[in-house]
Amino acid sequence: MVDTSFLSWPFFEARHRQFADGLRDWASHEVRPLIDHHDMDASCRNLVRRLGEGEWLKAVVPQAYGGLLPTFDVRTLCLARETLAYQDGLADFAFAMQGLGTGPITLFGSEALKDRYLPPVARGEAIAAFALSEPEAGSDVAAMSTTAMPDGSDHVRLDGVKTWISNGGIADHYVVFARSGEAPGAKGLSAYVVDAQTPGLTIENRIDVIAPHPLATLRFEGCRVPLSQRVGGPGDGFRVAMATLDVFRSTVGAAALGLARRALDEALQHASSRKLFGAPLGELQLTQASLADMATGVDTAALLVYRAAWTKDQGAERVTREAAMAKMHATEEAQRVIDRAVQIFGGLGVTKGVKVEELYREIRALRIYEGATEVQKVVIARELLKLHAQQSKH
Repeated sequence: MVDTSFLSWPFFEARHRQFADGLRDWASHEVRPLIDHHDMDASCRNLVRRLGEGEWLKAVVPQAYGGLLPTFDVRTLCLARETLAYQDGLADFAFAMQGLGTGPITLFGSEALKDRYLPPVARGEAIAAFALSEPEAGSDVAAMSTTAMPDGSDHVRLDGVKTWISNGGIADHYVVFARSGEAPGAKGLSAYVVDAQTPGLTIENRIDVIAPHPLATLRFEGCRVPLSQRVGGPGDGFRVAMATLDVFRSTVGAAALGLARRALDEALQHASSRKLFGAPLGELQLTQASLADMATGVDTAALLVYRAAWTKDQGAERVTREAAMAKMHATEEAQRVIDRAVQIFGGLGVTKGVKVEELYREIRALRIYEGATEVQKVVIARELLKLHAQQSKH
């Protein structure tokens, strides 16, 4: 049984506790029957549809377009991801990508784009995707080579390759970032909403990973997109991407937290029931030390995640340092917690079909996507140095 005592922390309001309780009850009954790990595409479509029918996807869309609240509430997003990840990593993935794939539209899109794309996502009738990474431009966004060249007075032509694109192959639309040339480096990028059926957009290949989910490489060849599909102004692409990630980076930590909580609960159950040398495994002091470390790791991760979310919800323009710390620490700590759970299970822990083995595969990618741990360290250090320089002037 998941420990919900953290909901009494001062980060949360009554509405957050009500949301978390409702989603936890829904997910405990609904998620597992929807997932077939041998058919990721169908599972994700089913999850998105049911999350929409249950009105949980309203959390990723503003109220004016069929959503839950007037604007993003990062604490709600984090609670959703933690709760869903506790049940299954694929359920978290289905929810999160609906938010990330429409976040740029919510934050920077025209009224026409919001009216067209946000309501179907909130209802679970359309699947969204975020296409930023390239074969040679993952963490280094400024190295992006996909181009958006003028093609007539009211279109651009997209040419290039995007890879590691979640929901690739099943999405109804992609928010695509490309080099539009207004300035060198990161200042010369723009973002466009590209419908999946647009001529010139093809799925080059699907990518299999250790924790399977829909993932693909996209190719753009002479893909004509109306300028009206641009998100934000010309050259605003980097700002659009970073502002979106600023909202959702904390939620990656929340997903890791959900996986870690599940690992701790599985370990507690196993340590309480497994007999070793005539007594429960949990009576061994070394087991108790592991459980203590795991519980402490879960709480420290939760504190950083919900501090970042609370800070953003209080109106902070950017939470770059807080979100980077939350993402880095929560994902790294979850890896350690899950590894200890596998060790407590012994041979069972690496057996297919056992939950901790699934968690071990699920956690690994979270330390990489939306900014690898090493990148987060650079971000944190730069923010600290910037703050120190500002304070030194005074």
